Amino acid sequence: MAQLWGGRFTKETDDLVYRFNASISFDQKLCEQDIRGSIAHATMLGKQGVLTKEEKKVIVEGLRGILEDVQSGKLEISEKFEDIHSFVEATLTQRIGDPGKKLHTGRSRNDQVALDMKLYTKDKILILDDLLKELLQALLDIMEENLETYMPGFTHLQKAQPITLAHHAGAYFEMFKRDRGRLCDIYQRMNTCPLGSGALAGTTYPLDRDYTAQLLDFDSATLNSMDSVSDRDYLIELLSALSTIMMHLSRFCEEIIIWNSNEYQFVEIDDAYSTGSSIMPQKKNPDIAELIRGKTGRVYGALVSLLTTMKGLPLAYNKDMQEDKELAFDAMDTVEDCLDLFTGMVKTLTFRKDRMEKSAKNGFTNATDVADYLVSRQVPFRDAHGIVGQLVLYCIERDMSLEDMSLEEYRKISPAFDEDIYDAIGMETCVKRRTTLGAPGQEAMRAVIDLCKKYLDEN
Repeated sequence: MAQLWGGRFTKETDDLVYRFNASISFDQKLCEQDIRGSIAHATMLGKQGVLTKEEKKVIVEGLRGILEDVQSGKLEISEKFEDIHSFVEATLTQRIGDPGKKLHTGRSRNDQVALDMKLYTKDKILILDDLLKELLQALLDIMEENLETYMPGFTHLQKAQPITLAHHAGAYFEMFKRDRGRLCDIYQRMNTCPLGSGALAGTTYPLDRDYTAQLLDFDSATLNSMDSVSDRDYLIELLSALSTIMMHLSRFCEEIIIWNSNEYQFVEIDDAYSTGSSIMPQKKNPDIAELIRGKTGRVYGALVSLLTTMKGLPLAYNKDMQEDKELAFDAMDTVEDCLDLFTGMVKTLTFRKDRMEKSAKNGFTNATDVADYLVSRQVPFRDAHGIVGQLVLYCIERDMSLEDMSLEEYRKISPAFDEDIYDAIGMETCVKRRTTLGAPGQEAMRAVIDLCKKYLDEN
């Protein structure tokens, strides 16, 4: 057992207790961040005269050597150590001797792990943001290419009104754009450096915490040492934002799964993102979309678990907080993988435009436009609503669409109809007439696409 404490104890820790308490099996993910933080800490100690220039130099060089060796595979992180902090410090001392024992001056594992987790989270947020931006570009491409791809819009999973695929993809563009905004908010709010807070009450050494924060690209140092070591709000916020990202991915996956079914046939999923059946040779299953939908619950679980862990903890640090890491690591990795896979799947989707338009025509999605037509002929809207209801019933009973009705049949229900009804209820007309900002009409969509391009260019 290799640990950073022991002078107070006269007996060895029980092996089971040691393994239960140890965290190196998962916190070794923090190796790079731990070393970055230690280099900044040693640099600051050298500036303040707590370390000599030579001590600072040999410590920094030793830490860089450890990181290089770990990343190249030359040095393996050993699980005989309690955590990544003890591994790094022990390895450093083994390599450079007594100066390595001075690295921990003016800090505690409490502020050290708080720093490591913040650095790791910041790094991950930037990766996730890049993946979201890539997904947004893929959605923008779909929007630009499908301004005249007509399809049914749904409410209650019932065909409602005609829209375009561009408009449908644009709805998800807005969702994922908000997701990026949430990540940006979290990054800015968490961008304060806890190092130098000690165990909970600071230190008597003359630390320059603002200098340490500057070295590590934080906006400033934290202002309360107790909060610094016990704050996990940023992880809870991140898990909440990740849950929302997964909810959006899951909603889109659900639609792709439905659209991929034999009943809809709106899309063809690329072979690279599908699997077959071990018994049914005709099957092509949307497994990636289903797995992403399924993994949403996994990320939700991490959020609820961490909220539950934190809800009864008194100030300041408690060992319960060690539970944050496996949850957060798994959630971040899950969302990263899901975004990457989902974007690849979306980029390679084949849209069956003919099936989409046929479905829109056969689902009375233009019924509202018939009512609007009657209103333009001075029929009160409430009366027009009732007339269109009769038309739809008439068509259902005869297994036909509104386009299939003759003018004579229209006029039997209302004399207000004329030859121009057919132009008024065409898919193209129904969509193009919707020109208000945010509507599916081509004019409105082009304006939105320009705004989306500007957003991606500036962000």
